[in-house]
Amino acid sequence: MIILSDNSNPNVMKLRILILMAGVAFFASCGPSYRVTDKSTVSTDTIGVPTDVKAAFSTQYPTAGNVVWSTYDANTTPIVDWDLNGWTAGEGAYVVTYNLNNDNYYSWYSANGDWIGTAYALNDYKSLPPAVSATLNDKFPGYSITSVNREMKKGQMAYELQIKNGDTKSKVLIGDDGNIIKQKTMEK
Repeated sequence: MIILSDNSNPNVMKLRILILMAGVAFFASCGPSYRVTDKSTVSTDTIGVPTDVKAAFSTQYPTAGNVVWSTYDANTTPIVDWDLNGWTAGEGAYVVTYNLNNDNYYSWYSANGDWIGTAYALNDYKSLPPAVSATLNDKFPGYSITSVNREMKKGQMAYELQIKNGDTKSKVLIGDDGNIIKQKTMEK
């Protein structure tokens, strides 16, 4: 017979430890409904990324790690200037963030699995293609680079650069061939 008020009874102590461990295990299992692990494509139950979308991503980026899906929201994934690069996401699009080659990538897919584009922040500005660097030096003398995103979409590789010269700030999209695709001046 177990008496719960008797602290000296070894069976009571074992029972209390067992109950405590069961409680910890229960609360630990109440975490998020997904786990982010290397080389896995995951989504939360509330997002419900279609199989076609995940399959398109896995085919395109089979070695991606730390993959996390979400529905597209321009306010939460502002890495790309959609007006500048001409991309369109459409209703029900998805964004996936992941690691590839030691960089943090973003890719966008339409609701039916069509790839919209991919971008990542380029931290080493000296690694810009020579044609892009030449265009910057020729067309924007005196400007300094504040950020660079490398953007890829069907048939195009480009660099979205934020540049400034004093109080003048601009964004320019330059193709990897050095041609200026689009440019806009930022509000001061």
